Amino acid sequence: MCGIVGVVGNKRAKEIVLTGLHKLEYRGYDSAGIMLSENAEFTVKKTPGRVAELEKEVVGIDGFSTGIGHTRWATHGEPKEENAHPHLSKSGRFGLVHNGVIENFSELKEKYLTDVTLAGETDSEVIVEVVDYFSRKGLDTMSAFTSMLKEVKGSYALALIDIEDDSRLFLAKHKSPLLIGLGEDFNLVGSDAMAMINETNQFVEIMDKERIVLTANTMTIYNENNEEVVRDAYTAEIDASDTEKGLYPHYMSKEIDEQPAVMRNLIQEYLTTEGASKIPTNIISDMIESDRIYIVGCGTSWHAGLVGKKMLEELTGIPVEVHLASEMGYDMPLLSKNPYFIFLTQSGETADSRQVLVKVNELGLPSLTITNVKGSTLSREATHTLLLHAGPEIAVASTKAYTSQIAVMLLLGKALGEEKNRKVAKELDLIHELSIVAGVMETLIDDKDVYDRLTREYLETTRNAFYIGRGLDYAVSLEGALKLKEISYIQAEGFAAGELKHGTIALIEEGTPVIGLISNEVTSAHTRGNIIEVESRGAKAMVIALEGLDKPGDDIVLPHVHSLLTPLVMAIPLQFIAYYASLHRDLDVDKPRNLAKSVTVE
Repeated sequence: MCGIVGVVGNKRAKEIVLTGLHKLEYRGYDSAGIMLSENAEFTVKKTPGRVAELEKEVVGIDGFSTGIGHTRWATHGEPKEENAHPHLSKSGRFGLVHNGVIENFSELKEKYLTDVTLAGETDSEVIVEVVDYFSRKGLDTMSAFTSMLKEVKGSYALALIDIEDDSRLFLAKHKSPLLIGLGEDFNLVGSDAMAMINETNQFVEIMDKERIVLTANTMTIYNENNEEVVRDAYTAEIDASDTEKGLYPHYMSKEIDEQPAVMRNLIQEYLTTEGASKIPTNIISDMIESDRIYIVGCGTSWHAGLVGKKMLEELTGIPVEVHLASEMGYDMPLLSKNPYFIFLTQSGETADSRQVLVKVNELGLPSLTITNVKGSTLSREATHTLLLHAGPEIAVASTKAYTSQIAVMLLLGKALGEEKNRKVAKELDLIHELSIVAGVMETLIDDKDVYDRLTREYLETTRNAFYIGRGLDYAVSLEGALKLKEISYIQAEGFAAGELKHGTIALIEEGTPVIGLISNEVTSAHTRGNIIEVESRGAKAMVIALEGLDKPGDDIVLPHVHSLLTPLVMAIPLQFIAYYASLHRDLDVDKPRNLAKSVTVE
């Protein structure tokens, strides 16, 4: 849950690495470090905190052509200088950055490092010392690096500098993302394309258990059997300007505002002007044979899956199950005869989801990854991919990826339902309905002052809050609560409204904020009854209702949209409420504590 960037063969190494680290801060940020080297002269600087702190440490340090850098989110050892990357071996010869988790680092210490006193507590420091151990036994650097890799168990993305041969970078990958970037007379490595996009748009994938020797002009890839591999580059369709905030104070506010445009992008990408689906027919033909769809995701993606379940079942008539990847990876349920798997992931690198996908592939089952990142690991390894076309999402709290995941599943459900001759799918005009959604989103986005005021009124001083709803509103309440807790640190929980009286209502006391969501005609009266129940026990209830189901005194009224599409518009005020709750508490909206954007460890 951290980021790597490196370069070889460019005198601007410091600038390139620091720029890349800034792009990677969204992945993890409790510490940062850089190693610069040329002709056996080198420097290593590491600091707790943000990349801006690291920049202060390297002022005036220039002229190096090889460099590696790292932003860290702690897995082993607290965030302090000794545990930050790059790690330098005690001999002073090898510097290494590492993403992932080495599961057997304690065993490696006992086996190889009994005579070494480690500076910190990380698993990463252990493996650079193991490389040094094999080097001292007489092995050349690549052989020492390979010998270390044969010993480790776990996940890793690695970049290694040998001070005595610093015109080369030694790279390896297993379960953690890593890409090569091809420049002109120099080459790069990074955890994702965004870290290198200022320098190149040409990238080469690295597969699991591959090792690479990278120089300014060459790239040699070795597979697990020590065979050389030739692989073509691909062009990344990323505009570097897309990752900038522009006039926005935070990435999160920018990304909330971009959601209407994302809806219109999806219409253009997946529907013809006549409304016919442009989803590849091989995806539909695979899915039409399935007797059950399994949606797999984590966090916000899992919440999107709960919404997608209702959409897919109604439009296709196929039963759908939604599973947490972190649970399914270790506890695969009894599968149906012809299962089909959908993986929801913003980054396409989520380790828990990939663990499930590996098992699905071992079983020879068809799969679809719905992701925002072309060429990401889950995209490459699934049978099929559908892209979210949402543009880069930088803020840790996902907003536009959530609504775009829901919209893509809706488009998929309509296409599959039409192929199955389902009347409800044929009658759903998604160009019309998604266009309405985009317009409603714009209307809601214009009401920022309302959300600011309501957030102050209901959440200014509270320590906890509840979100309640039924059906799709319950699924959205889970996401609303997650947004609030992850960036404002308010203890927030989403509940099925009818379940409150089965235990949770005991937590209601004078002034407890309860946010009630009402968008379903069948259950609206029941949810209002639940709101009255909590108010009678002292709760302070904020009501968000769909037009036509609203009552005098409701706090937010959403313009009317199709009943299946209500989560797309209900999400907007909930995202803003979380945003303003964080702002009012003077917290870091885009980079909340203890969290990282791309969760690359299980």
